[in-house]
Amino acid sequence: MIFRRDHKGMSKKERELTVLEPVEVPAEAAAEAAVIEPAAAPPETESSSSRAEVDQLRLERDQLLDRLARLQAEFENARKRAERERLDYRDYATGSVVEQFLPVVDNFELALKSNGTAEQLRHGVELIVKQMEEILRQLQVNPIPTVGEAFDPRMHEALGSVERSDLPDQHVAEEIRRGYRLRERLLRPAMVRVVHNPKQVAE
Repeated sequence: MIFRRDHKGMSKKERELTVLEPVEVPAEAAAEAAVIEPAAAPPETESSSSRAEVDQLRLERDQLLDRLARLQAEFENARKRAERERLDYRDYATGSVVEQFLPVVDNFELALKSNGTAEQLRHGVELIVKQMEEILRQLQVNPIPTVGEAFDPRMHEALGSVERSDLPDQHVAEEIRRGYRLRERLLRPAMVRVVHNPKQVAE
């Protein structure tokens, strides 16, 4: 289709220049131009969405803080319960041992009230000592061997030496205070004097 502008007074050259010819537009460009971009979300919509996210985060934070507080309370209760059970067990174990030694205390009191001779008193004390040793054996508390044994610094505590030729060097010659161990655990070392044998040292 040709559009013409017919104006009087125009020269032929001008009339030729004013002829408009249709311009062909490529189909792809026309399709792109036909696509309408979506309008941006209104500021109010964005603001409400942000507030919803913030509220959700605050809710999650509050839930986590509440859970943390509950866990801390449970841990504290468990710690107190364990401490209470430990004290109860210790009291039970102590009471069990003390209960076995009460008859020994009773016998000592009877011996002190006795009007017998010194020999009778000595015999009574020996019986009490045997009674105590039996209780210790039942508790698996045993005396540490000393006299005639090789000196062992893990079990013996040397308080001096004794020069003797009838016993091997560095063996226990005398027990000053008895030592004890519970099964394989040392309760206290035995205080001893150690043999110094000059003949063996010279050899």
